[in-house]
This record gives sequence, C-alpha cells and structure tokens, in this order.
Amino acid sequence: MIPTTPFSPARKRFPFVFAVALFAMVLPHAHADSPRPNLVLMIADDCTYLDLGVYGGQAKTPNLNQLASDGMKFTRCFQAAPMCSPTRHCLYTGIYPVKSGAYPNHTMAYDWVQSIATYLNDAGYRSHLSGKTHIQPRSVFPFEYSADRNNPDMAVIDSFMSECASSETPFLLVAASNEPHSPWNKGDASVYPPDELSLPPVLVDSPDTRQGYSKYLAEITYFDDQVGQVMKLLQKHSHDKNTLVMVLSEQGNSFPFAKWTCYDVGVHSGCIMRWPDVVVPGSVSDAMVEYVDVVPTFLEACGIEAPDVLDGRSFLSVLQGESDRHKSYVFSLQTTRGINNGSDYYGIRSVRGERYRYVRNLTPEVTFKNAATADPTFKTWRAMAEAGDANAARLVHDYQHRPAEELYDCQSDPFNRENLISNPSLNDVRDELRSQLDQWMKSQGDQGQPTEMAALERMPRHSNTKPARPKRAGEKKNNRKETSK
Repeated sequence: MIPTTPFSPARKRFPFVFAVALFAMVLPHAHADSPRPNLVLMIADDCTYLDLGVYGGQAKTPNLNQLASDGMKFTRCFQAAPMCSPTRHCLYTGIYPVKSGAYPNHTMAYDWVQSIATYLNDAGYRSHLSGKTHIQPRSVFPFEYSADRNNPDMAVIDSFMSECASSETPFLLVAASNEPHSPWNKGDASVYPPDELSLPPVLVDSPDTRQGYSKYLAEITYFDDQVGQVMKLLQKHSHDKNTLVMVLSEQGNSFPFAKWTCYDVGVHSGCIMRWPDVVVPGSVSDAMVEYVDVVPTFLEACGIEAPDVLDGRSFLSVLQGESDRHKSYVFSLQTTRGINNGSDYYGIRSVRGERYRYVRNLTPEVTFKNAATADPTFKTWRAMAEAGDANAARLVHDYQHRPAEELYDCQSDPFNRENLISNPSLNDVRDELRSQLDQWMKSQGDQGQPTEMAALERMPRHSNTKPARPKRAGEKKNNRKETSK
C-alpha cells in the first residue's frame, strides 16, 4: 500500500455552485463567465539555475529577463529528482517519483497515474507537448505531440495556437527544449570566451572545462531564444493577455555536483511565471515551491478541482501576491541504478528546509558513477589530481566518495561543499530533517535500498514484463470535476 503524503494537506472540497463563486473571487480581475486561461509551460534541459543571467549568472538571457520583468521570479523552486525522466513524470502528474512508479531514469509511471493532460482534456482543453518527451506510458500522458522529439517545433506551435484562437478553445502548451543538454553544439559560443569565464567552485579549472562551460552557456542563450519565439507566437495569435506562462530550468547541468546529485544546484530550479492582471510585474517570491505543485496550481488557475491522489498543492495564492510562504520542506531522490555509466546502485535521498539541506547516501561504501565520471573532462580532472593538483584531488574524491549523511547551509554554501553533519550546534536541525525525510519516504512507500534494487522494474528497456501496480487505500476511479466553464 502506498498512502498519500501527509505533507500535502488535502484541499477542501466545496459544492459545485460554491466552487464557481469562489473561483470568481480567487482571480482578482476575473469573473465567473470570463474565458479560462491558457497555459504555457516551457522547460529547459540540464540547466543550473545560477548560470542564467536572470538569476545573476553569466549566460545572457534577454527573453527571460523580460519575462521576469513582466511576471514573478521564484528564488526557491525545487524538483524531486535530478534527472530528466523522473523530473518530467513528477512535473506532469503532480505525484512524487516512487509513488508514481517513475523514479529511475528512462522510466514509466504506473497505469493508474493520470497527468495534467488527462485533467485538462476532460475539461475541454487541448493539450500539446512539443519537443522532448521522456515520459511513459502514452495512456498516462494523452498530449497531442509534435513529430520533433528534440526541441519545440515553432511551426507546429504556430498552427496549434492559430487553431485554438479560431475555435476559441483553451489550451495547454508544453514547449520542452533539449537545451542545454549535451552535446553542446547550438548557440554562439564565441560570445563566451573561455578564458574570460568565472567557473563555479565545483569545477576544476582546466582548458577542456572552460571550453565545455563556454558551449554550455551558449546553449542556455539558445534556449532563451526559444522562449522569446514562443512569447512572440502568443502575441501573434492574441493569446498573450489570457495565458499563464511558466518557464523552468530543470535540474542542474551535467558537470559534476549538479545533475545526478541531490546537492542544492542539482534540484534547485529557476522558475519564472507571467500572468497579466494576476501576477504583479517584476515581483520576486522566496516561497518554497516544488515541481510537484505545478499540476494543482494549473488546475486551480483553470477552475478545475484537483484529485486527492496528488502529492503537490497549489501555490496560486503566492502568484496572486496573497501569501509569501508555501512549504517548509522540499524533498528529492536520486536513483543511479540503470542510468548510463552509472554505479550498479547508489541511492540518495534528501530534504531541504528554509536554510539547510540534509542528504542521505544509502550505500556510502559504493563509488558514485554516472555519465559525468565517464566524460573526458572528468578524466582530465583525475590526471590533474594524480599530478598533485590539490583542488582537483579534493573534487574528484568528494564527487565519487560520500559519507552516509551530509548537512549543508544552502544560504552560505549554495554549492554544498562544507559538510556540517558533525557540527554539534546543528544537531537539532539534523534530527528534524532526518525525521522529515523518514516520514516522506514512508508516505511514498520508499523502502530505501530495496526500492533502489527494484528500479530496473520501472524501466521498460530493462523489464520485459509489466509489474502489477500497487493497490492504494481508498482508491477512486475518478475524483475530479470541472468547476468553471
């Protein structure tokens, strides 16, 4: 049995008529018979949020800068996994990875799971995903899909928006970029001369590191241009005034200490949202929100009741400026089993509060491996370490060999380099975060190492048989209804 999480209080249920009236009051400039908002979700791929110009990074992001000026920038948005596939399953379903079954990479959700496309399609929306997918099975994600599975197809998006405008049909568009995922071969790297870049403290300073970082930043700017193209299409088809736009940076980049880890930059995401007449232009929120909260937020914005099975909860009140807080704790996990060049198993679980992040390594005796450790740049780091470079030696060791527990001050140490687990003054913080993580894992049916070892069953390429889905207490066939026409 996999119970629902106690950290996401069930939303109060109201009779239908009252719900319609409430919706009219919720949106400050809306009324009950106003058009339902369109939704646009744009997501990058393997992008450390601190590298974005809009967050003070070196990558030039003029379109994101403009979006932030027109809307709200979140400083503390997090995801539940630092890999593409579990991240997207969680984002589109509103359910954490182990509970949905989609916790390793190249994974699939259980057949009982439903997604934002299911809920919106039932409510009369059209839902289209253009670009990267990395989600299964198709029955859980009944989007319309563009043929190009690598990047958003602007011609298809143009036609889709035109059709929705002509038919006056509300829509969800997911524009899922493949950038700045490696190989870094798009954008103009000459804008970022390698010798002039400032490297993050988790990167060894070598010529190939600088070359790679330059190309990576160029791809961020390439993604930023995609954001600008979608915004222009919204304006072209007169959708820009009635569309809630969200842009996410996804997990950290594929250099060490970001993607594939539960360190803060691995699961801390950039998030910018724009909604004319609802979101105050140029606003900034420090509220702690998660990708798992996106589905209930979108549903509430559209006047659609969210099902009880969701782990996330709506942060619409934050968007409206009515609240500056949302959650006290956010959670994440990493499953290395089955990934490219990964350790046979290496599970990580993590929880972060307002300031501190606690990381639990389930098998600290195992050497941590993934695509980053097989990359030629990491081999350069190893050679530098063997030649006597102390910084390279420290980073190479710390990336592949972890203690059982780690504790970091994310305020003073955003890259999580100084482990404070043995600091006696933080024992209470450590114990509280330990307890919160234990409760979350239990709520999700996460048994730790046994769950890690079962990961291949959730990966279609490793499993020839479809495991029976777990039963859930009080399961209902359908627990949603539309509350606004």
